[in-house]
Amino acid sequence: MKRSNRLVLLIGVFLAIVAFVGILVVIPGGGGPPAPSAALPIKTVIAAQDIPLGVRLTAGMLTTKEFRPSERRQGAFGDPSQILGQTVRRPIVKDAQLSSADFLEDINALVVPEGKRAMSLQVNQVNGVGTLIKTGDHVDLVLGLTGGDKFPVVTLNPDDDSITVVAGLNSTSVKILIEGMQVIGTVRPPTTATRTTNAAPSGSAAQAPTTTLSDDGQELVILAITAQQAELIKYAQLDGDISLLLRNSRDFVDENGEPVISLPAGTTGVILKTLVDGYGVLRPELVEAIIPAQ
Repeated sequence: MKRSNRLVLLIGVFLAIVAFVGILVVIPGGGGPPAPSAALPIKTVIAAQDIPLGVRLTAGMLTTKEFRPSERRQGAFGDPSQILGQTVRRPIVKDAQLSSADFLEDINALVVPEGKRAMSLQVNQVNGVGTLIKTGDHVDLVLGLTGGDKFPVVTLNPDDDSITVVAGLNSTSVKILIEGMQVIGTVRPPTTATRTTNAAPSGSAAQAPTTTLSDDGQELVILAITAQQAELIKYAQLDGDISLLLRNSRDFVDENGEPVISLPAGTTGVILKTLVDGYGVLRPELVEAIIPAQ
């Protein structure tokens, strides 16, 4: 082979090597799968202020911040519109990410507020608003007392000082006893089948309570109350009939979502005389009946 041909061949090989090296520089990995790029931050909804338990979210309570995927809470939201109007079932601190777990009830997350006591009431579909009461809600308690032993009317015999109870009088009395108690937890009992065959193993995580009716329609409502309120409720449980009244959550926050004290309703209570004098309930009339001679 001529010397000139060899030179051309060497130059060609050299150029091919240079081209190949250039390809490797431009495309890392030599044509293999592209190198993964760094994870980009994602817009995430956070609290613009402290949000108390049971508050319905408004736009002013929320803002957004970017987090890398590894820094985001599981179930986090990307836009405030996804959760506007929803009620938080646990307190949220300022700058905390909001996630789907903040809107689910979890009895294991129960926290008794400072200075309060936790007390549970067992209610059903009739006296517990259809067992639809949830963590964060506010409720009132109404008490009903009935029966001659509650408010007996007696006469005193002056001869021997004996006491005689006057029968036939209506002694029923109804009154809202406590207003504005906050629910810090609810517990729904499992169905009969669950109790006998599907008992959860010891130490397993409890499922979040739901409003699905169980076989007996019962619910435990756990309230945050004062010591005096605890005494009132216990007496009402032992000697009367109680019902819970569900309140609107907006009665307990201002337009900025800050907690406020709801003013008492100032009800009068109800006895039979109240119905007759104030609501026009008719009194029974005495009717003279003529009994035919035998």
